[in-house]
Amino acid sequence: MMANTVHLFLNPTAGRGRTGRRQTRIVELLEDSGITVALHASRSRGDLEASVLRHVERGVTQVIVAGGDGSIHEAVNGILQSSGDAALGVIPTGTGNDFAKSCNIPLNWEYATRLLVDRIVAGEAPRKIDVGRFNDRFFANGAGVGFDAKATHAKESICLPIGNLVYLLAILKTMIGGIASPHLDIRSDDFSWEGPVTLASINNGPWVGGIFHMAPMANNADGQLELLIAKPVTRRRILSLLPKLMNGKHIDEPEITHKGVTRLSIKVETPIPAQLDGEVQAPQTKFELEILPNALDLL
Repeated sequence: MMANTVHLFLNPTAGRGRTGRRQTRIVELLEDSGITVALHASRSRGDLEASVLRHVERGVTQVIVAGGDGSIHEAVNGILQSSGDAALGVIPTGTGNDFAKSCNIPLNWEYATRLLVDRIVAGEAPRKIDVGRFNDRFFANGAGVGFDAKATHAKESICLPIGNLVYLLAILKTMIGGIASPHLDIRSDDFSWEGPVTLASINNGPWVGGIFHMAPMANNADGQLELLIAKPVTRRRILSLLPKLMNGKHIDEPEITHKGVTRLSIKVETPIPAQLDGEVQAPQTKFELEILPNALDLL
């Protein structure tokens, strides 16, 4: 049975402002099928999360998000922090759209919207996917400690309209300041690592930064996270690894260690930043991670 009202949470700034420019058309596509749309446009970082949390607490059971990975990150945290039960629908209008790729959602946003409308109207049951927990936050697609967190921070200062290439430019910008190698103590139930690393990437989905096939083996419905550790590398080595990262051919490189995990602890003496779904987190010294199987309903 078709829902009377669909709540659309939209981030106008996602995709370098493209989402805001597409707002009218997105609403039209939803309403053309007889759906009533309640639009909630975010105004600042954290606003979408707070709005989703508030509405799910009030009984909303379908949360539709138009935006990118940051918007999805906020929506997932809003849903999972609530005492309610809501399914997530995604209209990918961001820059990287890593989560959409991981869930086989078409990147053509109009086509994705039409398919989503069809499922809502037909009353199709949502599918279950896993979510990661990172200290007191949730992540839908991936987390990172080290170099990728610094590159994520650098990306936020780049305003050029160059699509996914913004992530590549952010990496090059980060390399200018040198390649830090924090000493990490990484432990899971059957795996341990201690020493300097360039990065520790924890993946629920295969893609990072729009163009990097970081964990080609990752599946967000298999009940585990894919941990990739990169040993210290030079700038020149990073440049030689980038094409392999884009093609998912880096797993067997000597600097890379891969392990499937369900629970993970990372400790470091000096606080360092992390990133969750491309959102920079405050520097910390201890990171506790775990997979939450079937934690999210996806429309």
